[in-house]
Amino acid sequence: MKRLAMSAALALCISPAFALNIVLSNDDGLTSNVKALYDELKAAGHAVIVTVPCTGQSGRSAAIVMYSTTTIIADNDKTQIEAEGGCHNGAAPTGAPAVGQFTKSGYTGGDFNYVHGTPVMATMYGLDVLAPARWGKAPDLVLSGPNEGQNVGKVVINSGTIGNAQFAAGRGLPAIALSAGTDTVDNAGLANARSKTVAQLTVKLIAALQAKAGGSALLPAGTALNVNFPDGVAATAPWAFSRIGTYDTYALKFSSAAPWGLSGSLPAAATAEQAEDEAVVYKSKISVSAMQVGYDHRPAGQQWLRLRLRDLFAQ
Repeated sequence: MKRLAMSAALALCISPAFALNIVLSNDDGLTSNVKALYDELKAAGHAVIVTVPCTGQSGRSAAIVMYSTTTIIADNDKTQIEAEGGCHNGAAPTGAPAVGQFTKSGYTGGDFNYVHGTPVMATMYGLDVLAPARWGKAPDLVLSGPNEGQNVGKVVINSGTIGNAQFAAGRGLPAIALSAGTDTVDNAGLANARSKTVAQLTVKLIAALQAKAGGSALLPAGTALNVNFPDGVAATAPWAFSRIGTYDTYALKFSSAAPWGLSGSLPAAATAEQAEDEAVVYKSKISVSAMQVGYDHRPAGQQWLRLRLRDLFAQ
C-alpha cells in the first residue's frame, strides 16, 4: 500500500500538465475556431473564459473603442449587425446589453461573453471584470484567436489578434496569438474539422510550454508568441522556429481609384535570407515566433540613440 501511494505521488510530481485559468479572446467574434479551442481546452482540464468582440474586427490592431456603452446597435459594422440581427453568428441580438453573456442556445452559462467594441476592449473585459469575478485573480494565460487567416510579416501591427496578445503581455501576463488559415471558417455549423485540429495542436503547444516551465510562468516577462498554422493543417504538421521578418504575405496599398480603400497583392517569392521568416514557414509548418512587448528597441538600438543624440540630451 505504501509503495502504491508513493508511486501515485511521484506520478503527480512528474506530470507535465496542470490546469490553467485561461482568458480566450479573438478579433472575429463567435467562430468555429474559438468554439473548437474552448472545447479542447476544457477537455484538457483548463478553466476557460471566452470574451470576444460582438462583430468581426479584423485590422483593428490595439484600438480601444466601444461602439456602444449601453446596447448593441448598428454602429461600427452596420451591414454585419443588420444582416445578422446582432452579434456575429447569433451570439447576442441587437438591443442586448453592449457587454454580456452569449444568449445563443448552447453557449449560455457564463463561459461565453461578448463586448460591442474592439478586440482589445473584449480582452480588457476578460482581464478586469470576468477573471477577477471568477478566479479572484488574473488568468495564468491569455490566448487570442485562432484567427481566420494567418498573421505574418509587417501586417502583425495591424492585427486585432496580435493586439490582444500584446495588450495582455503588456500587463505582464503570458500571451499567445494564434492564427489559422481561412479554410477554418464555418458560419453554418461552427464545427469546421480543421478548427478542431488547430485547437488540438494549440493544446499540445501549451502542454509543451508547461512541461518546461514547471510551476513558473509559461513565458518570460516581456515576451509573447505569434503562432501561425498552415492552410490545410494536419494533426501531424511539423513545428518550426520562425521570425517576424521582412517577408510579407500581402503587399498592402491604398486603392488609387474608387472604390477607395485597401488593395493588395501577393509578393514575390521569398529570398534565401528570408528562409526563417514566418511568412515562408507557415506554408508547410506551424510557425512559432517570439514577439517583444510594445515598441521598445533592443539594447543595441538604445545605445545608438544615446550616442547619436548625446549632445542634444546633454542640454
